[in-house]
This record gives sequence, C-alpha cells and structure tokens, in this order.
Amino acid sequence: MALRVFDTRLGAEAPLPAPRDRPFHLYVCGPTVYDGAHVGHARTYLYFDVVRRVLEAEGIRVRHVMNITDFEDKVTDRAVSLGTSWVELARKEERKFADDLRRLRILAPHARPRASAYVGRMIRVVRALERKGRTRWEGDSLLYVPRRRPDRRNFPIGAQLAQLVVDTGPRASEVERKAREFLLWRRQLAPNATWASPWGEGAPGWHLECYCMARTLLGLPVDLHGGGTDLIFPHHYDENEVALSLVGSRFAQRYLHTNFVTQRGRKMSKSTGVLVALRPVLDELGADALRYYLLSPSYREKLEWQDRELHRAAGEIARIRATLRAAAPRGAGGTVPAARLGATERAVRSALLDGLRIGDAFGALRELSATIEASGRPSFEKGSSVAYRRFLQTADRRLGLGLREHDVAG
Repeated sequence: MALRVFDTRLGAEAPLPAPRDRPFHLYVCGPTVYDGAHVGHARTYLYFDVVRRVLEAEGIRVRHVMNITDFEDKVTDRAVSLGTSWVELARKEERKFADDLRRLRILAPHARPRASAYVGRMIRVVRALERKGRTRWEGDSLLYVPRRRPDRRNFPIGAQLAQLVVDTGPRASEVERKAREFLLWRRQLAPNATWASPWGEGAPGWHLECYCMARTLLGLPVDLHGGGTDLIFPHHYDENEVALSLVGSRFAQRYLHTNFVTQRGRKMSKSTGVLVALRPVLDELGADALRYYLLSPSYREKLEWQDRELHRAAGEIARIRATLRAAAPRGAGGTVPAARLGATERAVRSALLDGLRIGDAFGALRELSATIEASGRPSFEKGSSVAYRRFLQTADRRLGLGLREHDVAG
C-alpha cells in the first residue's frame, strides 16, 4: 500500500511514487536563517518528518534534502542591526535551527546545503535562461520573461490563483504578474551578500537556489517537494518555470504543502511579529507535547494556536505514554490481550498511509490507552513481551514519539 497525500498541483489526493533501484527523493524548502524559529515552522517540518518516517517504516529508502537560505535582505538587515555580518548571523541561526529540529526528534536531512555555496551554479542557470531569450533588465534587476501562456504542467493560476496564494485580496492579478516575472539577478554591494558575475557585483534571486540544489543533489524531477502553503506562489511556481524552461520537466512529481499555525486568525510570521517562538515552548513542555499538538490536525487545516489546548495535549500524550509503559507484561501478566497491540499497530499504519491522517493514528493510541486503563489488571497478558516491545518500537518509528523511556527528550 503506497502513501497517499494531497498533491497541491493536481488538487487531488494521489499516491507517492515508488522509485526502483534508487532512494525516494524528498526535497523540503528550509528556513531563511536570520532569527529563531516559531511553532509554525516546526509544524511544517514535523509533517515532512512523519512522511519520511512512514516511507522508511515501509522499507523505502529516502534521500532527504533541506536547503538553508543563508543570504537574503532579511538576513542582511538584521545582521546590520546587530553589528555583525550576514555570514556570522546566518551560521549562528543555522546552528540553533538544527538544534531545535534535533530536540523535536525531527530526523536530520541527509543534506542541508546552503544557498551561498550554489551561487556559481545559479549564475550558470541565469546564463542558460539568457541564451533562451527568457530574461530582461528592469533597473538593476534581471528578470525572468515568462511565456505568453502559462505552462499547464505548472500550478494553475488564473481563476484558481486566489485559492492558492496567501493574502491575495483583490490583487490576484499583481500576484500572478510577480509569480510569472521574477528576479534572476540583482546588482548590489556590501553589506549585502555579493558575488562577481557577468552582470556585475550582485546576488541571484531566491527562486534559483532550490532548483540548483535539487538538480545537483537529487536530479529532477524529485519525487516529493513541499513546504508551507505560502511557498506555492511565487516560490514553487517559479522553480517549476525554471525546470520547465531548462530541463523540460516539472521540479517534482508530487507536491505537499502544509497549512499555517495562526494566532488570533493571522498567519504566524517573523516579519509581522505575529508568532509564538519555538524554543521557549520546547523548553517548557518538550517534544512529545509539541508533536502531539501540532500534528493532530490534518496538514491541510490551519491550526489556531491556543495555550490551553497545547497544555491539554501535553497532559494527554503524557498519560498515554505513562499508561503504555506501565502496561509492560511482567510476571503473571495482566488482562489486556496481546491481540490489541497488533490491531492498534494496523490502525496506526492504515491511518498514516491513507492520507497521512496523523490525528487518527494518535486516536488509535488513545483508544489502546483507554482499554488498558479500563482492564482488571492494566497490563498485557503473559507471553506478549516481544509483541509489546515491537509495538512501541514501530509506533515510535512512525510517529517520532517517546513511548519508550530511553527515547524521551525534552
């Protein structure tokens, strides 16, 4: 049974590819490292962590790449305000980001390339687009010139644009123009990040980095690409434009996009200051509480952040974990049949493969915990030790929870 997800480009649920003779290629858009992560960032990376865990639990090898955007106007602006360089700030924030993911039990990507290491490749991409007549200058900016008609292999725009773009309001036409005519190179000087190029000192546009990294490290099209919903336009649309122009294929076979964490109805964002910083919550409640709370809704649903619900979730997962640990079969054993372990494991697996229904997988754990608590002797029957250990191991492997004591991390 293949893992099925909602493909944003298709607008429908579809199975993920099952490549032969090579790993599954997963490319996730990483952070712009100029400040600490917030819980909205964590939610996106947690969903892709479960995707990878599910695939690997099914015996599928995964090659996982996540980029680091280490130069950009926001990085420069904050570095200047702090009296440091963009390089020093980016490296510091990158280390913090990696530590946050580790503490959340998010599996480390196999490659975490930095945009600054791929500038040479980006310059070659721009020159290739120039030779195809797909560029024009506007002031100090070299822009991509789109085809007259959008390519049907890319994300739909036109009438469907407003459904896919964040905060378009009545200006969907302006969003469409910016998505289709995007920055390739900008002339600029220090303290901004700068490199020598055929067009003078400057830096490449944002949309080129993932194209170069994915093509170099994985090959195009990748099997699954994604990030937050706000990346569909213009970022993932523009990556596709470059791939279609130079390779003749889409950037990816499948696209998965996660919805936002909101606060008072507004999307969390570092630029607007509407956010809940990740690290203090992680320090207070630990990885299990955040994984359980952030992953329970569908990845297609927004989550309105509520401290009361977070603490309720923390108490619930702590109770499930304590109940399951206490139910270890010892001596004469208890009255909970071992068959309940197999039934719960099948329910978890089915929920995850059929649409990545992580909340339903958590529900199966809750039902098992309630069954144990309601039994006469709340532990599993004698002779079920092997099945019990296997169940905890597979549940942890798929969901990243600390059900086994030695996995607990705060």
